[in-house]
Amino acid sequence: MKNIVIFGAPGSGKGTQSDKIIEEFGVEHISTGDVLRAEIKAGTELGKVAAEYINDGNLVPDALIVDILAATLDSKGKDIKGVIFDGFPRTIAQAEAFDEMLQKRGESVTVVVGLEVDDEELVKRIVARGKTSGRADDTEETAKKRLATYYSQTLPLKDYYIAQGKYAKINGVGSIDDIYASISDAIRNA
Repeated sequence: MKNIVIFGAPGSGKGTQSDKIIEEFGVEHISTGDVLRAEIKAGTELGKVAAEYINDGNLVPDALIVDILAATLDSKGKDIKGVIFDGFPRTIAQAEAFDEMLQKRGESVTVVVGLEVDDEELVKRIVARGKTSGRADDTEETAKKRLATYYSQTLPLKDYYIAQGKYAKINGVGSIDDIYASISDAIRNA
């Protein structure tokens, strides 16, 4: 089974490229945000606990997110070709808990697809996306704040996965198809 983590700053193209990975490799897509919303909507025990944190204005603890991801992964069954994890992990602590959860299932991260794009291009993409998607949070000011958070909290994961030999550096600038060709090669060779 291929367990793929798509990694990159906001605006790096994770969503666009995830769709292409799913299409070619037939893997399941697990997005942390989507999973949390689904658990809350379904009123599961995990969802109720997560909703309490969110409603109080707090972040959902890493252990709870990992438990929810584990339940989601288990619900997919044993016959899936793999999973692309989108939006997770975001911190070293999450990555360590994630590795442990996968190991309990006889699995591990296969490859981390790291989309690398310079800040100027990222801000430009996010602002352009805001104009076409109607997302009110896709402004230049918000983009810069999200990038600062990414650099302080999430970027350290790059070294974590490089040390494991699982990080595939992908130039995230160019045509969607050219970028995807590099991603596809990295996944096939992992």
